[in-house]
Amino acid sequence: MSDPTNRDDPTDRDNTDTQGETLGASTPQPTSSGPLSPHPDPGQASTAAVAEEAPAAGAAGAAVPGSEEPGAAGGEPPSRWNVALREITGGSAMISVLAVLLALVVGAILIAITDPHVQATAGYFFSRPTDMLGAIWHSVAGAYTSLFEGAIYNFGRPTFLAGISPLMDTLTFATPLIAGGLGVGLAFRLGLFNIGGQGQILMAAAAAGWVGWSFHLPPVIHLIVAIAAGLAGGAIWAGIVGVLRARTGAHEVIVTIMLNWTAFYLLAYMLRTPGLLQAPGTSNPKSPALLPNAILPPLFGPRYTIHWGFILVIAATIFTWWLLKRSNLGFRFRAVGENPNAARVAGINVNNMYVYGMLIAGALVGLAGVSLVLGTSTTGFGSGVDAGIGFDAITVALLGRSKPWGIFFAGLLFGALKAGGYVMQATNDIPIDIVLIVQSLIVLFIAAPPLVRAIFRLPTPGAAPRRRRPTLAKEVAAK
Repeated sequence: MSDPTNRDDPTDRDNTDTQGETLGASTPQPTSSGPLSPHPDPGQASTAAVAEEAPAAGAAGAAVPGSEEPGAAGGEPPSRWNVALREITGGSAMISVLAVLLALVVGAILIAITDPHVQATAGYFFSRPTDMLGAIWHSVAGAYTSLFEGAIYNFGRPTFLAGISPLMDTLTFATPLIAGGLGVGLAFRLGLFNIGGQGQILMAAAAAGWVGWSFHLPPVIHLIVAIAAGLAGGAIWAGIVGVLRARTGAHEVIVTIMLNWTAFYLLAYMLRTPGLLQAPGTSNPKSPALLPNAILPPLFGPRYTIHWGFILVIAATIFTWWLLKRSNLGFRFRAVGENPNAARVAGINVNNMYVYGMLIAGALVGLAGVSLVLGTSTTGFGSGVDAGIGFDAITVALLGRSKPWGIFFAGLLFGALKAGGYVMQATNDIPIDIVLIVQSLIVLFIAAPPLVRAIFRLPTPGAAPRRRRPTLAKEVAAK
């Protein structure tokens, strides 16, 4: 009967061979300088060890790319500045900035192509190329100068207070865009694609306007009640989407599209019906003027268009940031948006989060309708009071990466494009469609981050940085 310990195990043979190779590698070998000696020259042994370990170090670096040891990784680790630079250039904020830059460059090309003077000088480009280059510069520089003067500061005004009037117009245009973008972005963080901003703005405008001219209340109370009615109108209209998604599984995209048309035709019907929203004594589909107590007061006096709705939008931005970053409910929103199945396993009621999220998102979008009716269209509004802001808010939310402060600055940018676009059209006879194309290109480039990284040769987030390979002299010195 054989002893089990004497079985010829292949694993034991492999281990024995490996040990033999290791012992053989550690046994001193003869060198060209002399016979085998139990005490070899330290300099020769160090040089031989480095020569033998250098290929092994390269192989180890290829096998373990994430190692921090210079010898094991095949190169020195990147410095802190290189790591920080990669994080900045590869982040979403840099992609957004470069997307805007690319859109402006393409817009400049379109401005030059459509300019009649540039087209005329293109006929004799090869005889006098400077004429065409000068015409291109004059066309593009004039257009973007007018865009700046119409959105930020007009240097042709006599005083500073008159010169900043375009900036106030920019803030006025940006107010509903920021509010709508906050509502759309909050739904995005919840995993819902809220494209029903148009309907929510229309219902909020109808509710706020009805309270604004139907009730005679004290000054401050009347304004507060009108604002609350508008927020409730937007919240209820969006809450329908959340309830249908939670109870029946209806997709929010289809539901919001249908509710947009429902709100549009419902508002048009109420504006044509006496006793509802139509102004008395007229057959035009227009609402009555608001009572003075329900109007948002000017923020910096009557000479500027900006009103206190901008302050409400700042407060809404702070609230949304706190909700998503500091509150328990916001944590649940983000958990459901990341993975609803995992959130459900963790004990979160996903259906309730859909309802709560859409109610808050609808109230934020409704704030855009409130600012339009109580701050801008105070003499009455029609069925087109939203002016496409419900869909522009989607672009603002995308540019802001669904983050509250990112949406805030994205809304300022799009407000500047709207305010300056009209001045650019009036001054340089450039179609306003160019501004719309720039906005569309911003969305295109934001939706394709690999394209932006390829154009500007930016690093890919999460990719290991390249390590500097030291010279052989430095490697020998390190050993």
